[in-house]
Amino acid sequence: MTGPTEPGLPRRVVVTSPRMRARRRTSGYGVTQDIDTQTRLGEVFMASLIRSQLRLAIFTCAALILAVAVLPLVFWLAPDSWLGVGQWLPWVVLGIGVYPCLLAGGWWYVRQAERNEREFVELVDRS
Repeated sequence: MTGPTEPGLPRRVVVTSPRMRARRRTSGYGVTQDIDTQTRLGEVFMASLIRSQLRLAIFTCAALILAVAVLPLVFWLAPDSWLGVGQWLPWVVLGIGVYPCLLAGGWWYVRQAERNEREFVELVDRS
């Protein structure tokens, strides 16, 4: 209300919505529509996401396989006297110690895959 009101007239109130401050969406043709309609540009965006996820999966699997595959070689090459323990250590490490490594690798993979997806969404939103 700006200014004095007359005694018999009702007060004037301005009603606004908090959505008026929100950014207006453009009705133009966006990247998400390219992806949905499977245009060439949409295929390029999806191929980049799939390629980054595949690269991550191959790297994670290779690292875990290498870590697990090298353990028998280490136990075979190392003499028992060098390890300082009996014949039970390789069985304990291979039977129990490998699983925390696999769980850690899976946890790391999920975090990185979610990061790739967030970056993809940000890329699509910017375009």
